[in-house]
Amino acid sequence: MKVILIEDFSSLGQKGDLREVADGYARNFLIPRGLAVEATPGQMRAFEANREILDRKSAKEEKVAREVAEKLSGRSFAIKVKAGESGRLFGSVTTADLAEVMAKAGFKIDKRKIDLAEPIKELGEHEIQVKLHPEVRVPIQVVIETEE
Repeated sequence: MKVILIEDFSSLGQKGDLREVADGYARNFLIPRGLAVEATPGQMRAFEANREILDRKSAKEEKVAREVAEKLSGRSFAIKVKAGESGRLFGSVTTADLAEVMAKAGFKIDKRKIDLAEPIKELGEHEIQVKLHPEVRVPIQVVIETEE
């Protein structure tokens, strides 16, 4: 089934992309969650009519993302957690924890935009990528320290 993506979806593409997916995936997952619509001729015409508006909106979002990236660039965030003698954490630091620390510093970043391959489980400095826009990524430093 051909679908038009309404929202950015990391495994399929960006808003406005036309994709061929399995019927069940479209009917049971993408369409009910509002991530895509079926690509009927009427939907295609309506989408093409709104394409210019979406492009302007995307350009504005990219500009804002670049401004935030400039402010975030070179920043370091410290997180205090409980750890054992060997430097291994009790638990882990997740994207939600990172988003919370960034929010306290004045950066409202969605946890889904923080690119963390696996939760952090050791003390020390870690470099993490934040994907603010499909074309804007910024590295940040996170320092995991032990709680006193």
